Amino acid sequence: MRVVSLVPSVTETLLAWGIEPVACTRFCEQPDLVHVGGTKDPDIASIAGLAPDLVVVDREENRKDDAGSLLAAGLRLHVTHVVHLGDVEPTLRALWEAVGKPDVDPWPLAEIPPAQAASKRAFVPIWRRPWMTISDDTYGSTVLQACGVHNVFAGHPDRYPEVTLDDVRRARPDLVILPSEPYAFTERHVAEVQDLAPDVRLLDGRDLFWWGVRTPGALVRITAALT
Repeated sequence: MRVVSLVPSVTETLLAWGIEPVACTRFCEQPDLVHVGGTKDPDIASIAGLAPDLVVVDREENRKDDAGSLLAAGLRLHVTHVVHLGDVEPTLRALWEAVGKPDVDPWPLAEIPPAQAASKRAFVPIWRRPWMTISDDTYGSTVLQACGVHNVFAGHPDRYPEVTLDDVRRARPDLVILPSEPYAFTERHVAEVQDLAPDVRLLDGRDLFWWGVRTPGALVRITAALT
């Protein structure tokens, strides 16, 4: 099957399943594959020119207008939508069926670690200038909860709330988690937030926000790194 993946999580998952997409986005971190633009600006003409059997898009990663353009070009789409950790299993099983049921287990239960009781309260910025974070209505927050970390902005009514550092101080986290994406937080940003909590940790943003074949291992790695 000729598959174009416009979703980094899906590209990684398909490769692990032994399916090499004929093209992906530049954000999929696969330099050896053909790139057809980004997640928010795919090259529709180039995708159509590849004559794929299936194009995989995601409601979070991709724009509705681009999905409409792909459909108008006569292409078949498979749409994924993961908001919570519990969405991963049914999403992977549906993807597995859509790409022809390759000879793999799409959700190996033996590799899924048990959920941990919450032992730490964390602030998780995903952007700065302005500072933004996540609520519990996000995959990343539910992953942290399963790893024993409570998100201090879990109950915020916005999925991706804009906050101030004073808001964070009032929330009194005991941990600040700096993920490497979507904003590329690095060691140089630690000093900027070290007065917000007793502990500051850098974390691979792919483990926190990329769902799919990565999820079981990510849960293990995040638990080990943060608790």
